[in-house]
Amino acid sequence: MKTLLVAASEDSALWADLFRAELPAHDIRVSPPSAGGTTPYLAVGNPPPGLIASLSGLELILSLNAGVDRLLACGEAPVGLAIVRLADDGLTLGMTEWVLARVLAWHRQLFAYADHQTKGAWSPRPEVLARERTALVLGAGALGGPVARALAAVGFRTRAWSRTPRDLDGVTMFAGAEGLAAALAGADILVNLLPLTRETEGLIDQSALSRLAPGALFVNGGRGGHVVDEDLLAALDSGRLGEAALDVFRQEPLPADHPYWRHPRVRLSPHVAAPTHARTAVAVMAETVRRFERGEPVGPLVDRARGY
Repeated sequence: MKTLLVAASEDSALWADLFRAELPAHDIRVSPPSAGGTTPYLAVGNPPPGLIASLSGLELILSLNAGVDRLLACGEAPVGLAIVRLADDGLTLGMTEWVLARVLAWHRQLFAYADHQTKGAWSPRPEVLARERTALVLGAGALGGPVARALAAVGFRTRAWSRTPRDLDGVTMFAGAEGLAAALAGADILVNLLPLTRETEGLIDQSALSRLAPGALFVNGGRGGHVVDEDLLAALDSGRLGEAALDVFRQEPLPADHPYWRHPRVRLSPHVAAPTHARTAVAVMAETVRRFERGEPVGPLVDRARGY
């Protein structure tokens, strides 16, 4: 009987029960086996220090999250060990819903009207149609691709940028370092869904923000490390950027004294844009284990050289 260890930051018992239902012939644990025991499978998102290094017999790591930057940052996964990113439609649907909610609330002035309501002000504002605005999605993979298609379906003139060339129906595509400036130019809405890597760290800086249309919206569902916070705040303070909807931050929870909490044009949410839904995620991961044991290809595999 092979062991699968569940190391979730919350509700490990729930995750374990779901795995037991999917993989009844496996030994599902929430704590490592005693000395001498082996753990072929580990399901983890943000591993505590020393956990991976303490396990023997690891054959496969299953990420509980779409992003693997924290998992890779611990540096404990042996070279050559397969790490499978979570590709669950629950994550995709959640992120698409959150981005659309943030974009449409800004597009239809709902943020502004909510502020006016607190002042008792009846203040209609000029409105435009989605087809009169350009939206850019950074990232065109499992999350970015569906989000870009959803924005296009609503009617926005939609662009997407990725590391390598891709094709998305109804979306104008840009790729590579040489395509980023053109993708950013004049965009009214910037949505970041990139993985965090050495190349994308600090990508959203003064230079990137200055290429957007005046008064643009920035939506960050990627990682806090993509953003140079000081540059974002300066762009908001100057009016160059109109609003920012932020779900992820360099330090989480966001410190109580951080300027984002008090800024009138920053809309915050506590890293909830695309939460992992245990029931759908476990079904995907259990199938990965079954495929692995049948000797079939599994994926999507993490490319450590790329960082995702």
